[in-house]
Amino acid sequence: MTRYLLHYAPDNASLVIRLAMGELGLPFETCLVDRSVDEQKSAAYRRLNPNGLIPVLETEDGPIFETAGILLWLVDQHGELGPQIGEPERGRFLSWLFFVSNTLHPALRMLFYAPNYIGEDRAHQAQLTTVASGEAAQYFSMLDREAARSDAVFGAGTVTVLDFYIAACLRWAQLYPVASPHLSRFASQNWPNLHSMAQRLEDRPNVTAWRQAEGVAALPFTAPDYPDPPEGSAL
Repeated sequence: MTRYLLHYAPDNASLVIRLAMGELGLPFETCLVDRSVDEQKSAAYRRLNPNGLIPVLETEDGPIFETAGILLWLVDQHGELGPQIGEPERGRFLSWLFFVSNTLHPALRMLFYAPNYIGEDRAHQAQLTTVASGEAAQYFSMLDREAARSDAVFGAGTVTVLDFYIAACLRWAQLYPVASPHLSRFASQNWPNLHSMAQRLEDRPNVTAWRQAEGVAALPFTAPDYPDPPEGSAL
């Protein structure tokens, strides 16, 4: 039996991997990365991921990092949660997977970690977060329009890894950074197709298992609350 070890932190990008593996019914173990002491920057962790970012999934093929890379590997390895090579939807699936990974997710990171991108000047940080929040809202609108398609590769009848990735991004945008003036603009109800998708996911057994494992309240995507205890940051 394939063995997986997920290096994770609560409410980080590892959440998406946990949900995907839970949906696949894969047995896996977890290893908590202590962000309070920057364990992800340690030499030992950088041997798994030289970027010093979470998550890492250790597999029989070796460690894999980058959220979209892990998700695509799982889809191809197990033949579920996404179109396979040769299927007509594969190209669109890859386009939106990398749109979320390369466009939406980085915009959220700039919103959450403004000092890392623009320094300690508060005025500069405020300007960056205003721009990043506007861009992120625009990207959610694009995803909402795609989810309305009858042949959409997420938000449709068949769950894909994109459903979980987008739902996690919705969650984070509504919670972080704590006390941000931009949180209200990210209410999932602003995007009815994404909201419906998120509601359906909240009823899935693997989402319940994650909530119990990480101390997360009900309605984690449509009316999220902070984990217990609050981690104060996402991604």
